[in-house]
Amino acid sequence: MYASFKNSLFPLLVAIIFIIASDTLAAKTVIIDAGHGGKDKGAYWYGISEKTLTLDVAKKVEALLKQKNIKVLMTRRADQYVSIQDRASIANKHKNAIFVSIHFNAHTNSSVKGIETFYISSKGKKLASSIQSRLAKRIKTRDRGSKKYHYAVLTKTKGVAALVECGFISNRWEGNRCSSTWYKDILAQEISDGIAAYCNNS
Repeated sequence: MYASFKNSLFPLLVAIIFIIASDTLAAKTVIIDAGHGGKDKGAYWYGISEKTLTLDVAKKVEALLKQKNIKVLMTRRADQYVSIQDRASIANKHKNAIFVSIHFNAHTNSSVKGIETFYISSKGKKLASSIQSRLAKRIKTRDRGSKKYHYAVLTKTKGVAALVECGFISNRWEGNRCSSTWYKDILAQEISDGIAAYCNNS
């Protein structure tokens, strides 16, 4: 009888855990910031525009997070200019919001490549590490790690914040990958998974 009771209890426990996890995610507000936009083109190499790539990935991340029952807000949905202060203000209007800014990198040395994620606070470090570790494991390029750096959009954001550099478009090989649909899909999947994991553990 004990074994029967135990077996009948297990599905109930699983359901309870799932509900608690869902409620935890639903209680979070995530701000996805597509870097640059409008007159601010960001990096531009070999016909590849950073502001276009960031919006593509941001929209994919938004869709995936919504599938996970996470409330998502975007700082922009079109090719429009949004100031750094306005981007941070969107996040600061929401208590305990999680802010993730998406960018693509560039360097005067065209051989430089890799993915890196930045933060300024201890909580931001956990978020950045959650995203960076997944990207590094999935994408075969140089893991440049998660680093503390005082980017203006991070310093102006009061809550947990991270900035993801998704690859160097100044590197021809990596730039071609960055502009491909399959690569942007992978970026979105790992970024959204990293955010969800942080939400579940914070």
